[in-house]
Amino acid sequence: MNGPWVEKYRPQKLDDIVGQQHVTERLKHYVGSKDGMPNLMFTGSAGVGKTTTALALVKLAIGEYWRQNFLELNASDERGIGIVRDRIKGFSRLKPVGAPFKIVFLDEVDSMTKDAQSALRREMEMYTKTVVFILSCNYSSKIIDPIQSRCAIFRFTPIKGSNIIKRLKFIADSEGVEYEDSAIESIVYFAEGDMRKAINILQSTASIGDKIKNSSIYEVISKAKPQDVSKMIIKALSGDFMGSREILRQIMIMQGTSGEDLINQIYQDIMKRAMDEKMAPEIYIDLIEAIANTDFRIREGANPRIQLESLLAKFL
Repeated sequence: MNGPWVEKYRPQKLDDIVGQQHVTERLKHYVGSKDGMPNLMFTGSAGVGKTTTALALVKLAIGEYWRQNFLELNASDERGIGIVRDRIKGFSRLKPVGAPFKIVFLDEVDSMTKDAQSALRREMEMYTKTVVFILSCNYSSKIIDPIQSRCAIFRFTPIKGSNIIKRLKFIADSEGVEYEDSAIESIVYFAEGDMRKAINILQSTASIGDKIKNSSIYEVISKAKPQDVSKMIIKALSGDFMGSREILRQIMIMQGTSGEDLINQIYQDIMKRAMDEKMAPEIYIDLIEAIANTDFRIREGANPRIQLESLLAKFL
């Protein structure tokens, strides 16, 4: 397979970034601008292209000298104040080589402690003329206000299913792997807008057979089939609690689906029903509240099967 497909097919240019044109078009205006490039903050869920966009922007903005003028750090690995004092400060104090400025890319910066963020803010102030900071995070609310105010914030959205399908088919065709269209659609369903997850599922499925089949997807991801989840919900909504409970048992015990994964699939099914206007708004609101409470209890350590049975009882 020649290594991870996520890296092999990672876009190298801003124009090749999938599904984030509203971000890449704005970023291109900064390159070569007389006003220079501001500090940037990329925020959004995992697998939507934040790191890929940052790397493509660095190569475009700095050109052939990007390796000498670029520092990439994962703040979740080194989240204390030491990373700022040692790595970032040591890099920033040196002059750029063959480029107008240097770039520091900090991934998962929302994992940094408040003290480390405060130290980072001081470094951003001190080297404002020679260093551009690109910060990436899942939750911008976890970043202190002084840092947010010093950055142009770009919000990355989950990638649309149609864009993921097009990319997955391109990768499969490039690798000479046959696939069922239904299998690609299943991957998109489980990826939930996460391109990295989608590509990893595609590669894992391709490694266990000559063809990417719909049935193979479930062997790889250990999640419930959407039709089983839908059948379980229909039985619960129609008043057949014991029937829905039996399907729940099969999904969790026979198929090995975790409680956290299943609650997400239940949410997806309920949301789709509401969007298709198959459910009254007041019923949807009550169900979403019940799903949210169940999700919280499962994540706090409660028995997943008991909590999910209780949830199905609320569907009656």
